[in-house]
Amino acid sequence: MKLFDTLTREKRELTPIDGETFRFYCCGPTVYGPAHIGNFRTFVMHDVFRRVLETSGMATLHVRNITDVDDKTIRDSQAAGKSLKEFTTYWLEKFHTDCDALNCLPPHIEPSAIDHIDQQITMIEQLVAKGNAYASDDGSVYFKVSSFPEYGKLSHLDTRELDLGKTQNQRADADEYEKDSIADFVLWKSRKDEDGENYWASPWGDGRPGWHLECSAMIKEYLGNDFDLHSGGVDLVFPHHENEIAQSRCSCGGNFAAHWFHITHLMVDGGKMSKSLGNLYTIDDLAQKGYTAMEVRYVLLSGYYRKQLNFTLDSLHAAKEALQKLAKGRAALALAAGDTGSPQLNTGNFELFEPAWQALNSDLNTPAALGHLFSGLKAAQKLENTEAAANVAAFDTILSALGLELPAEEASSNIPTEVQELAEQRWQAKQNKDWAASDQLRDQLLSAGWTIKDNPDGYEISQS
Repeated sequence: MKLFDTLTREKRELTPIDGETFRFYCCGPTVYGPAHIGNFRTFVMHDVFRRVLETSGMATLHVRNITDVDDKTIRDSQAAGKSLKEFTTYWLEKFHTDCDALNCLPPHIEPSAIDHIDQQITMIEQLVAKGNAYASDDGSVYFKVSSFPEYGKLSHLDTRELDLGKTQNQRADADEYEKDSIADFVLWKSRKDEDGENYWASPWGDGRPGWHLECSAMIKEYLGNDFDLHSGGVDLVFPHHENEIAQSRCSCGGNFAAHWFHITHLMVDGGKMSKSLGNLYTIDDLAQKGYTAMEVRYVLLSGYYRKQLNFTLDSLHAAKEALQKLAKGRAALALAAGDTGSPQLNTGNFELFEPAWQALNSDLNTPAALGHLFSGLKAAQKLENTEAAANVAAFDTILSALGLELPAEEASSNIPTEVQELAEQRWQAKQNKDWAASDQLRDQLLSAGWTIKDNPDGYEISQS
């Protein structure tokens, strides 16, 4: 599989460092509220990435963290009058429920920041001892950006005349700060009154870790100093991932991540998501409007991960129709194979769906893969028996790699067989641009008391 690397800005072949297991880390949710569809674009793409690797026969180790202590979780748990543990556990369970609905595989390891405080303190001690970090008068500890000359390479800050010397007296105490702010960032935050009971003892006094440090410590614990890939939303490139690289390489040595995989922002109705605009959709919000999580997943896969995707309610309508068409096509192919059940997945030969598999392996091009699913079904219409069966298996394998589950085919038992046959003949005539035959068949249906309505992905039959 070839995948674009944010650091080198090239598509690179992915191979495990140890020659056996592809080990990767994905930045997980901050559990202070429900994840929205923008968050889930990233998590769904992580899921497809893993599925494609495993479909190719590669073993994986997927680590995804939980941020349960930071400015947001402390602030909102205090406002809710709940303990940090109770508050974050509730939202973590909700996140898991949404992931299950979207058919996302659970990570192999899901560490939380609070469970790794000791590891974070150890890492800070190493950085202070090496001269890469320093304690302030109030007991906070900061990473000295100027001590790491390679700072800025991931986000290509060096092209913006980065002057590390100017950071000497500039500090960022907040977990998140301005994207263009080059500052010594906080590793340990001294206890403040607004933190309540959310603090831990350290050599520098009571406090808590900074957000950037949490991921580095958990990566060290489960993946070591060198691992295959790091991923997250494009908004994490700077400062979060840039800071991870600096503190990890300075404290532990090694090269850290061999590959960087970032997913681009989601737009809604052509603009940014916003609570004030009422377009910051969650899975529950869309369910209340009548849309399934699988339809949401389909829309999220319909855009190339390196480009912005415009999410609309109309796109969910189209996703529903597309999934139904895929279900109808698969059912027809299975019937031709003499088996309406689910065959064994086939990773050796993708038959007419080879272009879909190649699209997934060429920088995870999910929209192209979806297109090839439809064209493969069309090309397979005349197949029978063993050939049809082989293509059903290939189709199911691609579908599994995409993590898509098809809806049950809509019942059509009330439509006479001869009417269905005429409707299918008309559809094929239309696909062949035989407009005369298409019109004639439509008139036949009308005279028999049936109306056919076309849509982008097929047609619907109803009594006149």
